[in-house]
Amino acid sequence: MSNRLSCESSPYLLQHAENPVDWYPWSEEALEKAKVENKPIFLSIGYSACHWCHVMEHESFENPEIARVLNENFVSIKVDREERPDIDQVYMQAVMALRRGQGGWPLSAFLTPDQDVFFGGTYWPPSDSRGLPGFQRVLAGVLDAFRNRRDEVDLQSRKVTRYLNEVANGEEPDRADEMLKPALVEQVGEALERMFDFQHGGFGRAPKFPHSMDLQVLMRLEFQEKPGPESAREKSRWMKMVCLHLDKMALGGIYDHLGGGFARYSVDEQWLVPHFEKMLYDNGLLMDAYLDALSLTGKRLYADRATETFDYQIRQMTDPGGAYHSTEDADSEGVEGKHYVWSVEAIHEVLGPDRGELFCQVYGVTRNGNFEGSNVLNLKKELEECAWERSEDPAAFCASLATCRSELFSARQQRIRPGKDDKILTGWNGLMIQAMARGGMILQRPDYLESAVAAATFIDSRMRQPDGIGLFHTSRQGVAKIDAYLDDYSYFINALVTLYEATAEPSWLQRAVELADLVIREFHDPVQGGFFFAARSTEQLIAPSKEFQDSSVPSGNSMMVTALARLFRLNGRQEFREVAWGTARKSLELILRSPTAAGQMVCGIDRLVAPSQEVVVCASPEDRTEIVSAIFARYHPNRNIAHAPSDSGNPFLAPELLAGKSMVNGKPTVYICEGYRCSAPLVGISAIRDHFSDNGSAIG
Repeated sequence: MSNRLSCESSPYLLQHAENPVDWYPWSEEALEKAKVENKPIFLSIGYSACHWCHVMEHESFENPEIARVLNENFVSIKVDREERPDIDQVYMQAVMALRRGQGGWPLSAFLTPDQDVFFGGTYWPPSDSRGLPGFQRVLAGVLDAFRNRRDEVDLQSRKVTRYLNEVANGEEPDRADEMLKPALVEQVGEALERMFDFQHGGFGRAPKFPHSMDLQVLMRLEFQEKPGPESAREKSRWMKMVCLHLDKMALGGIYDHLGGGFARYSVDEQWLVPHFEKMLYDNGLLMDAYLDALSLTGKRLYADRATETFDYQIRQMTDPGGAYHSTEDADSEGVEGKHYVWSVEAIHEVLGPDRGELFCQVYGVTRNGNFEGSNVLNLKKELEECAWERSEDPAAFCASLATCRSELFSARQQRIRPGKDDKILTGWNGLMIQAMARGGMILQRPDYLESAVAAATFIDSRMRQPDGIGLFHTSRQGVAKIDAYLDDYSYFINALVTLYEATAEPSWLQRAVELADLVIREFHDPVQGGFFFAARSTEQLIAPSKEFQDSSVPSGNSMMVTALARLFRLNGRQEFREVAWGTARKSLELILRSPTAAGQMVCGIDRLVAPSQEVVVCASPEDRTEIVSAIFARYHPNRNIAHAPSDSGNPFLAPELLAGKSMVNGKPTVYICEGYRCSAPLVGISAIRDHFSDNGSAIG
């Protein structure tokens, strides 16, 4: 018999619709029931691609006896963290406060009827095992405390809630203005250097995550130091870390060598065995990093990985309406990684013994396996290097292996695919739109730019609220719902600015300004500074959330600083700079205490305080794409591109930006101003291409 989740649209909630647990979605009905019946709330938060969420469902939530205990004694609420990140943020922070910083998913929290947390954890097995208490014992202990030590429970839960409110309204650190200088980026870079694994790449030990935002910090430092010609960049101090990190990921098992796209993380230090789920946000953020590294080094491996990942995104993760789906699971047929792994025999069956043996040697496939008796495909070195070692022509060798990969991919497509969460999230789409648009320009792939435009159009039209301005957070099967959060707006605004720069379409910039005004009006804290995660007009939880720390995605505050800094340079509104500056000041203590927790904020601060480059393009539509592609391909982390309009003007561009700028002698012309001075205009496509392809461009 189905429970109340059968009426929901979230794939994750629908996965639990047949559980014997009497699940409620987060709703007034559930919260009121807990108060009226004076029952504790069991809040379970997860997401569809979460392996241990699936395990706990199968072991505990499908267990009739555990379901009976929950149904008789608790009000059980199930939340999709991707659909309601506001709830996830508040209760994750609460559980981590109780567990000395330990958290994760599934998140299992026990709440009083007033929604305050008094106990929590993550995954529990059904009975005691693996050093963990059983969920049945946990439930018994929670009930005993709630019924027999209620005063202690209420005191504990109120302390946690008071702590959450204090965190959200913390005092501004002293000397912030003094510290928010360009040198701050180098301080953070040095801290990252101390944490870097110079053997395998990445930061820290296993499990290893991409840390895309930290790589962006290192590339900004590379740009500041300008070490010389492209050929020397991989050996410079900062790029040595960036290239080792990106190379190891590009060659390792965390990358899908047949289908494209990166998995969530690696369970080992060597990037060999992934946690096989693929997340939209990871791939969007990583593509930005690979594109920047490509522009700095011209390295073919980075272009290949970007191309293959964008192709995967369009082929597998794009909704018929044009927007991007959220995740693919790690599991298929109930087995983690089953869709992706290979045996020697399976490869020989597809490729034959000779080609099969070669492929196995190159991609690390053995009869013993490297993952539970099977093999995750991986490379120890780049294919060109393998060819040289075998005294084979690199081009022919790479082409032969490309054919092998294509045949294996076709065979793999006959397997049962992992489950897919096909809901559309505004914020995660923003991350991929930003990367896809840049990929279209840098890789000279019009289809990528078209994909980015289609996704942005979907978000801006089919997920726009009835007021005509605001956005919804999520959409599935044509139904958009839940007011958008700070992450949604900040990521999408940033993507809109990039789309304006890539396409010269004024409406994208206009929409970015409109949404920035909405965010300042609805999310900004004018007293303490910074932005709240949820708008003032939305449902109020036990404490407001104001997140400055990056997680697997950039914090909404850090991305708003980035977006407002970009808009200030293009639009000229001092309010954008002032609000960004006040938000940046609030983050300083976090940056100094934990540099790897605030990479995006460091990038945003750099946009505020470091010299920027303003580029104004005056060209016909026929010439503009080629010119803008050349500009995008030359790395500059603080560049802003404006387009001189052909009509009376663009009211959303600062007038002084365009003053006196037009085509010279009817030829395409580019004006560049940097460091408070302007250079002579570049006239003609050849001069423009020569300037932007010199010394560090992906365009030859």
